[in-house]
Amino acid sequence: MSKAKLKKELQALSKEQLIEHVLDMYEKHKAVKEFYNFFLNASPANEHACAEKYKKIVRKEFNLIHPMNAGMKFSVAKRAIADFKNLQPSAHSLADIMLYLPECACDFTYQFGDMTEQFYIGACNNFQAALLFMAKHHILNDFKLRSLQCVEWASVCGYGFADEIASIYNEFYD
Repeated sequence: MSKAKLKKELQALSKEQLIEHVLDMYEKHKAVKEFYNFFLNASPANEHACAEKYKKIVRKEFNLIHPMNAGMKFSVAKRAIADFKNLQPSAHSLADIMLYLPECACDFTYQFGDMTEQFYIGACNNFQAALLFMAKHHILNDFKLRSLQCVEWASVCGYGFADEIASIYNEFYD
C-alpha cells in the first residue's frame, strides 16, 4: 500500500478508531512501543539512556572483556544503529553511537591482534560513515579525540588497516 493510500484510509477513521489502532500497534509491536516511549518522553537523559542500550548491543559484538563471546558481526551492530536512528534522536547522539562501532572494532584489533580483511573493511566503512555523518551535521570537532583514538588503536595493525583509518581521519580532520 502506498503512503497516499494509507493516509486516505487513516483519514476515514474517527479519532477514537485511530487512537485504538495506535494503542493496538503500541501493544503488539516492540518497535512502535519503543518509538512512542522515546518520542513522548523526549529528554536528554532519556535519549542518553536509549543510546546506551544500543551501544551495549555494539559492545557485545566486540566484547573486550570476554573476546571468545564476541560475535564480531558488523551487521548486528549496524542494525542496532539503524534501530536507534529510527527513533529520530539528535544528530549528536546518533553520531556518538555511529562512531562507537569503529571505536570498538579498532580497540578489539588493538587488544587481540590482526583480524580478517573483511573485519578491516567493515571497520573502515563504518568509520568513514560516522565521519561523513558528523561532517554533514557540523559536529566533527565534538568527536575529534575519539576519532583520533581509532587511528591510534589501528596504528599497530597490519594489512593496510592503519593506513586506511589514518587516511579517512585525515580526509576529515586535516
